[in-house]
Amino acid sequence: MQNVTQNSAKSTEIRPAARVVAGHPSADGAGVKIHRVAGFQSADFSPFLMVDEIRSENPDDYIAGFPPHPHRGIETLTYMLSGEFEHQDHLGNRGAISQGGAQWMRAGRGIIHSEMPSQGDGGMHGFQLWINMAAKDKMADPGWRDVQPEQVREINLDTQGSMIRLIAGQWQVAGEPVSAPLLDTSANAAVADLRLAAGAEAELPLPASHTVLVYIYRGALDTGRGVVGRGNLVLFGAGEALQLRAAEGEVGEDTGVLILHGNPLNEPVAHYGPFVMNTREQIEQAVRDYNNGTLTD
Repeated sequence: MQNVTQNSAKSTEIRPAARVVAGHPSADGAGVKIHRVAGFQSADFSPFLMVDEIRSENPDDYIAGFPPHPHRGIETLTYMLSGEFEHQDHLGNRGAISQGGAQWMRAGRGIIHSEMPSQGDGGMHGFQLWINMAAKDKMADPGWRDVQPEQVREINLDTQGSMIRLIAGQWQVAGEPVSAPLLDTSANAAVADLRLAAGAEAELPLPASHTVLVYIYRGALDTGRGVVGRGNLVLFGAGEALQLRAAEGEVGEDTGVLILHGNPLNEPVAHYGPFVMNTREQIEQAVRDYNNGTLTD
């Protein structure tokens, strides 16, 4: 069994697996089939709000995409394992990402954008994360940036193929601080794609004050709450380090997970469709602004 750990002069407190949240089938956009884990009203998710996974070999499940629609009060981060998505917005931003690439979008006070997949062989497999914005930032200027696959920090962890891809935020790997290409996310939100060979372990120090979530998209993790398989999210409790172990599987079978960590906001959440604010009155104002054509003013 491979063991990929961070050496430390003192014993670190390992975060326990606190609870498991099962994803469920859903649909969004123009009928795109997704697998969703939502935590809008769960304080232990904050600053994250939702994880959507698109995974299909059938273009009918995703080709209609997400035609122009509004957002206010959140950031999104899209990450692709296969297939291609193109972003366009009212600011004139336009860009496509494919296997291994990512896109970050800050809605702030308001943005209208579309996300459309490309037809092609190989199907579609990707994720979109919703990240909440602090009340003081919800009416900030919108923004967008794409990260091509070669810009993502990729670090090999062992000789068996275990590796980590750093997409957003600050990390510490092999005892060294490492910055991912996306650093201006709200609440210091950080995202990484960790892939472990069957039976391999990895230990990563993470800020003790941060929320830590792990979404399993391939294989399974052997946790303190038993073996947890694909399509589930594990919330981890307090501690100084995250320790993950891939369940033993068939020869060649590995485990893939998204690791999310960030500062909890500890603020009220009001959610309606594409808008996430702090009060019902702010949501009603966002709807009025959109209907009046002033959302992006």
